[in-house]
Amino acid sequence: MIRAAGRLGGRFAGAVHLPGEAGYDRARQPLFPAFDPRPALVAEAAGAEDVRSAVLAARELGLPLAVQATGHGTHAPCDGGLLLKTSEMTGVLVDPERRTARVAPGARWGRVLAAAAPFGLAPLSGSSPDVGVTGYTLGGGLGWLARRYGLAADSVLRAEVVTADGRLVTASPGSHPDLFWALRGGGGSFGVVTSLEFRLHPVARVHAGTACFPVERAADTLAFYRDWIATAPDELSTAVLLTRMPDTPRTPGAVRGRRVLMVKAMYAGDAGPALRALAPLWRAAGPALLDDLRTVPYAEASMGGTAPRQVNLFHRLPDPVIDALVRAADHEGPSEPVTTVEVRHWGGAMASPGPGAGPAGHRDTSLSVIVDAEAPDLAAALRPYATGGSFLNFLHDTTRTATAYTAADHRRLTEVKAAYDPDGTFGLGHAIPPAIPPARRPGGVRAGR
Repeated sequence: MIRAAGRLGGRFAGAVHLPGEAGYDRARQPLFPAFDPRPALVAEAAGAEDVRSAVLAARELGLPLAVQATGHGTHAPCDGGLLLKTSEMTGVLVDPERRTARVAPGARWGRVLAAAAPFGLAPLSGSSPDVGVTGYTLGGGLGWLARRYGLAADSVLRAEVVTADGRLVTASPGSHPDLFWALRGGGGSFGVVTSLEFRLHPVARVHAGTACFPVERAADTLAFYRDWIATAPDELSTAVLLTRMPDTPRTPGAVRGRRVLMVKAMYAGDAGPALRALAPLWRAAGPALLDDLRTVPYAEASMGGTAPRQVNLFHRLPDPVIDALVRAADHEGPSEPVTTVEVRHWGGAMASPGPGAGPAGHRDTSLSVIVDAEAPDLAAALRPYATGGSFLNFLHDTTRTATAYTAADHRRLTEVKAAYDPDGTFGLGHAIPPAIPPARRPGGVRAGR
């Protein structure tokens, strides 16, 4: 749209791409090809002033506005709108004395890990170093240190944010505290974060990796796991997977092409206490076909993740759920195959974040089940036993955004939305609707009348 590009004009330092121009097709694509977005223009911000210019231009021209850094969290196309890219804003600054990191919106976890590691510090990063820091954190951020230190959102100290009216504000406990609360798990519906500061934690090395066991032990091991997790120390995070190993030369022969029961584990500490804590689970699942757990620098502990096509949260895994998971993982029929089922333990510091925590997550969740296929029969079998809640980082369906929060937290989020973005400028993706003021509700009256 020529008019929109002209509205940005010489005030925009970054690149601007229109349909048909070189660079447009590259710039408009999200990470995953689930859809083919066709924005009216793509603006690649070089700094906070560019972000302000883009937000104001979208408002003045009535264009839908979407913000994209790495593209991992893109769940809706910005067709006919202004796609604001922050991918080029990648700065990372670590303060080892304060044990903090300050990052620009396009930074990925790999850069933070590399900057923090020389000081024996660790961020609450996710499964992949390629994931963007800001989107992951605003969605809650469930990583492998979460049981020890909480969700990534729980470690946020302050954020610089461009609001819907083009202001650049600092959100912290002492400045715009309502916005600060909403950002820590409420997603990107309240403004464009141009800088994020968060705590780092004293974790230099971890004992981590995966072990594979005979899949025939799956049902008994999951039944053991649901009770054993109550005794697991907070330093230990685990997940039990039913998965098929790749049939490739790089896969060890003992498990190549086989369905296996896999345990992923990370202990924030040394091998000795890690092995003692894991020993009962190993006995229940054993004997191991493959065990590659080892003590490594946290920055080198690549755990990988299961594609979250279907996610359910549970307080407990009853026998019918275990039976359904085992059947689904063993299915070889013509419908979309389930390659991996992942059962992951929550709890620990996630469940006890302290006063003032943001809206991230359903804190009373004990276990999540992630499936890498839609599998409608499995979804129907799990539904009666699941909590009905979801976790924003795992949620692709933008019609179910409210299920990522408790009813009280969602109500409060709509009030913050009404205060900072009443017109829904940030309305694509996992958008929070603004609360309706009493005067605009059916039968409502204005205050004082």
